[in-house]
Amino acid sequence: MESPFKADILKGKVALLTGGASGIGYEISLQLGKHGACIAVMGRRKHVIDSAVEALQSQGIHAFGLEGDVRKRDDAARVLESTVKHFGRLDILVNAAAGNFLVPSEDLSPNGFRTVIDIDAVGTFTMCHEALKYLKKGASGKGSSVGGTIINISATLHYTATWYQIHVSAAKAAVDSLTRSLALEWGTDYDIRVNGIAPGPIEDTAGFSKLLPQEISSKLKEQTLVSKVGQKWDIAMAALYLASNAGKYINGTTLVVDGGDWLSKPSHLPKEAVKKLSRAVERRSRDKPVGIPKSKL
Repeated sequence: MESPFKADILKGKVALLTGGASGIGYEISLQLGKHGACIAVMGRRKHVIDSAVEALQSQGIHAFGLEGDVRKRDDAARVLESTVKHFGRLDILVNAAAGNFLVPSEDLSPNGFRTVIDIDAVGTFTMCHEALKYLKKGASGKGSSVGGTIINISATLHYTATWYQIHVSAAKAAVDSLTRSLALEWGTDYDIRVNGIAPGPIEDTAGFSKLLPQEISSKLKEQTLVSKVGQKWDIAMAALYLASNAGKYINGTTLVVDGGDWLSKPSHLPKEAVKKLSRAVERRSRDKPVGIPKSKL
């Protein structure tokens, strides 16, 4: 699909993306890179990162990858420092690393709950905290009155309530609160814009296959107001808008990109059906290779 933005809209900018080597994160990496930005991707799996970087470079994008866990402050600091050392500056931070799975609340262990909170909420804050000195006005490569931008990938699960996703609902509610609070504080003090994107059901992603496996995804199209699920491109275009000067007056908001899906009441799934689906999804995920398909390299 053709982009509505000029190809050089991010020329001279540098973006770091957590979770930027697969799924929605990779598509954002690709589109920011296609529009002129240099790209650094951070993740925990080296082979996935290497595959993504190779794919980005094959598109003529200046890209490199870094291993790291967003939950670890030392990793966050190292990756950010390496990015700035490599490219000379940092303009855009996209927090797209996330974890999710379907599980009834009584079957979710406190450790499982904590893991998702740590990745989504604590990881997002950790990356923002360590990126501040590079993004604020007057930092390397920036003028005295222009700061960078942060985009946090959220969700709409917590806007009402969602079946069997209490862990990620809590985590994304925290992410939205972080977005607003940092936009207020850092927008005022450092001229940093902080916004979020809340995707709806997006096809061909790990999250879609886990949360809406093929056994029930066909029913979703009947329930979504626009009669179709979204594409990763839709989320990437929203990120491009927020990262560019087109979104220069937007701060502290979370842009919902879901075709109106969150407006409808979530359909009920019996618990036993969820458990069976979860087992089937896990079996498929173990059998399916991860990373960027060779056909896309």
